[in-house]
Amino acid sequence: MAELILAIDQGTTGTTAMVVDRRGRIRGRAYGEIRQYYPRPGWVEHDPEEIYNSAVSLARRALKEAGAAAEDIAGVGITNQRETFVVWERRTGRPVRRAIVWQCRRSAEICRRLAEYEPEIMRRTGLLLDPYFSGTKLRWMLDERPELRRRAARGELCFGTIETWLIFRLSRGAAFVTDYTNASRTMLFNLERRVWDDEILRIFDIPREMLPGAISSRGPFAEAVAGTLARRAIPLAAAIGDQQAALFGQGAVRPGDSKATYGTGSFLLVHTGSERVSSKSRLLTTAALGPDGEPAYALEGSVFVAGAAIQWLRDGLGIISKAGDTLRMARRSRDRTHPYMVPAFVGLGAPYWDSEARGAIVGITRGTTRDDVVRAALDSIAYQVHDVIVAMQNDTGRRISELRVDGGATVNPYLMQFQADLLARPVRRPRIAETTALGAAMLAGLATRVWPRPAHLEALRKGGTVFRPKMRTEEREHLLEGWRDAVSRVLTRRV
Repeated sequence: MAELILAIDQGTTGTTAMVVDRRGRIRGRAYGEIRQYYPRPGWVEHDPEEIYNSAVSLARRALKEAGAAAEDIAGVGITNQRETFVVWERRTGRPVRRAIVWQCRRSAEICRRLAEYEPEIMRRTGLLLDPYFSGTKLRWMLDERPELRRRAARGELCFGTIETWLIFRLSRGAAFVTDYTNASRTMLFNLERRVWDDEILRIFDIPREMLPGAISSRGPFAEAVAGTLARRAIPLAAAIGDQQAALFGQGAVRPGDSKATYGTGSFLLVHTGSERVSSKSRLLTTAALGPDGEPAYALEGSVFVAGAAIQWLRDGLGIISKAGDTLRMARRSRDRTHPYMVPAFVGLGAPYWDSEARGAIVGITRGTTRDDVVRAALDSIAYQVHDVIVAMQNDTGRRISELRVDGGATVNPYLMQFQADLLARPVRRPRIAETTALGAAMLAGLATRVWPRPAHLEALRKGGTVFRPKMRTEEREHLLEGWRDAVSRVLTRRV
């Protein structure tokens, strides 16, 4: 009996493939970065062929490291950066241009022109009108090249988020589908009815003919055909957006459960069960999963720049050589009250949603050192997460008792302790930090009965580290006051 699961986690800066056994052990792992393209200020693109090739090559490497053959793999779980999308030719599978990444702000003017529709868009999709989501950038693409709109209306072109692109290619065109969690991030999807919304398609002038079928995250729904990942076909058993995968992987599957993922950005979700909660704090309502992989709802706050601030220190300023340098340097910083960094490189996300805001370092003096700037970059991640948690509590009327965390930056104990201090509640880091890939693996394992019931997953989630708050209330409030002042200096719209 096949008892291994292959998880493919296609993220913003790279792709990870993991082979997981039924005891939750990682038997094989491979990772590779993907190239970022910045053709204009505020624009971000990826190469769709590079994305597909990375998924295939890294999956093969992980299978080889695990010593696993195709017959050992019960199924594949795919998780992905959600709002990034590809448009390709249905017949050839060839992309018509580079993928447009969720960070890209090229449709800001379209959002301004359509501002009167925001209440209706929020009611139908749960999303704010912002360039972050796929719909307005797809509108931009079709406006820029009208022949693409005509071809799309004739059924010649396909639109899809990254899991749709991978499934189409792995199945060699047999499956053109998206799961509910990814569909819910396009701004084209009716969140309650779980269908493409005709009124939204009319507003954005997007042909329905180019959209994939919407399905449950839990499959199986297709096969990775022989010759793609392995010599034999393997069932594609799950597809789920990365943040919902992390929520599921953390076991946050019941109302009130919450998690934060610290990656390129930071993404916070609080589960609301079968209830769709409408936010008063400019948070998003989005699709999530219940314990058995069934559809549910969550509130989400998206911080655009988290780990990307650390990448900027390395690649833009050259003041660190690797992310691990930040721990030592932050601990050397002498004064936490100055400076503050507001990393609004591509605007500010929740709860501000100011696409025109730009980054700043506030409070620099002649005595400011590289250590201080590094510490301010780390602190900015925790401050932004704090702001979203406060908004979530206001919307749900429920105090979040602890925050479950995952993602690359959680290996930094300075950041995790500061996060616990700012929130004044425990921060729980799991034994396996890559809960996004693990969540996709768990869902695929449920679908293929590697784990017959949700209760079997609980043993995989045991262990980890808890960071407990130590900071005095007066110090916390003083620091937060300085942060709020720094943010106010970069905002271009009133919150």
